[in-house]
Amino acid sequence: MSFSNDGPSNPQKAETRLVTAGRDTKGQRGFVNPAVFHGSTVLYPTAEDLHAHRAEFTYGRHGSPTTRALQDVLMSLEGPQCAGVGLVPSGLAAISTTLLSVLKAGDHLLVTDNVYRPTRNFCNGMLARYGVEVTYFDPLIGAGIEKLFKPNTKAVLVEAPGSQSFEMSDIPAIAAVAHARDALVIDDNTWATALFHRSLDQGVDISMQAATKYIGGHSDIMFGTISANAKAWPLIAEGIRLLGVCAGPDDVFLALRGARTLSVRLAQHYRSGLEMARWLANRPEVLQVLHPALESHPGHAIWKRDFTGASGLFSIVLKPVPQQAVDTLLNTVRLFGMGFSWGGFESLIIPFDCNEYRTATKWSPGGPTLRLHIGLENVDDLKADLERGFAALKAAT
Repeated sequence: MSFSNDGPSNPQKAETRLVTAGRDTKGQRGFVNPAVFHGSTVLYPTAEDLHAHRAEFTYGRHGSPTTRALQDVLMSLEGPQCAGVGLVPSGLAAISTTLLSVLKAGDHLLVTDNVYRPTRNFCNGMLARYGVEVTYFDPLIGAGIEKLFKPNTKAVLVEAPGSQSFEMSDIPAIAAVAHARDALVIDDNTWATALFHRSLDQGVDISMQAATKYIGGHSDIMFGTISANAKAWPLIAEGIRLLGVCAGPDDVFLALRGARTLSVRLAQHYRSGLEMARWLANRPEVLQVLHPALESHPGHAIWKRDFTGASGLFSIVLKPVPQQAVDTLLNTVRLFGMGFSWGGFESLIIPFDCNEYRTATKWSPGGPTLRLHIGLENVDDLKADLERGFAALKAAT
């Protein structure tokens, strides 16, 4: 499902646009929310209309009033550089659809080494089988990425920050190099969303999100979005049409509902996450906190320049302890659930090890690593939960 809008940008603030965009109260017969359109077939009034495909909506896979409402909201949030937004069934579908839309056999793709691991699996698997060459690069390379370009380099994929190790790439510097060589820049913008990071304004051509996370916000949908500028949007729109990807109507409605409260939820995740990060930085069990909004983070200056906020996701490096002690911590905490996602209202914790897949950089943090998502619980309760976990870790060491 895809939709584009060439109208002028809305001067209202983002919080207001999230509430008002995509709403037509009169057309919705007075209801605040649009109806959920479950349908595949669209009927045409005349044979002439059918032959010309002359209709506002032509087929369920291509969109409905429900999808248009959500696309209006997301385009408004992405800003004036956004020429269209595609809706797909998951974050990984957003990544795979984007890469298949802009690459072909014989092309070369540059990918940051801290990329979401399923993205790497797709690159090393399907793209490799289709004859696309992939090179991974240090996320801190900046303008030095120039030396990695080849005559057939068509795109650069960045993720800032990386969703496990949290390095901050200099996206404007990378984009300047890429555009000088007529290559597209693709950004996985799930961590900050367009609310806190308008990457299309910073030289990115295609901005993807796993809307499963913060846009949905309630851990109850699988969803992905692909936002693109005027140069890249025709490629994305064609790719979506040819691949036949679309999102189900109920998930579209839930994503729209989540988008209405994105600003208040993300603001709370930001506040609570930063408070927890600062508290953890002073814990005797913690060697390092990997959170770009902390002044101690190596990428803090880039975060402060390019972002207007942070989400609730960050990582910590524990001082060296046996894995059994880490597992004891994980089995002791109760408010922090163990699960491979984030962006919902609940707090999460998982262990991870980047050494399992890194190829362009060496991951040597100095101790066991844990990724935390700080949800919407009271931070004092979260601190108490982790204190119980740390006490159990100490006892098991």
